[in-house]
Amino acid sequence: MAEEIDQFYLVREDMLTEAMQKTLRAKVLLENGSAETIGEAVKQVDLSRSAFYKYRDAVFPFHTMIQEKIITFSIHLADRSGALSNLLRIVANTDSNVLTINQTIPLGGRANITLTVDTSMVNVEIQQLMADIKAMEAVEKVEIIGSGAAGV
Repeated sequence: MAEEIDQFYLVREDMLTEAMQKTLRAKVLLENGSAETIGEAVKQVDLSRSAFYKYRDAVFPFHTMIQEKIITFSIHLADRSGALSNLLRIVANTDSNVLTINQTIPLGGRANITLTVDTSMVNVEIQQLMADIKAMEAVEKVEIIGSGAAGV
């Protein structure tokens, strides 16, 4: 069964729901220190905490998204000779730079890989990189589990 890859869209602010817009404003208050806690931030923008938590990891200003340079992948890799080498070759071919790699001891014929890469020089779309990794015969699952700006 093929797992879907997250899709991202660029949407004009006035097309977002009111709760999404308020979530963005609350995040700005937290970032610039105008609010010290989530509770303070949501109160200032008249938003429920539950709505904030629902949208906080899903809506970002455009300038934030284009600064994302470091991505962490979780990959389930079959325990086969050369599988990890092939995975790293695919990543290298996109001009991504591997920052960290952690692999569990293979159990049940599968190892879990956590791979963090710097994508600041990547020469393909991230979705294409994920599709290329997923297309490997030894890969059972791949997902993005984190991302952040370089230097953070």
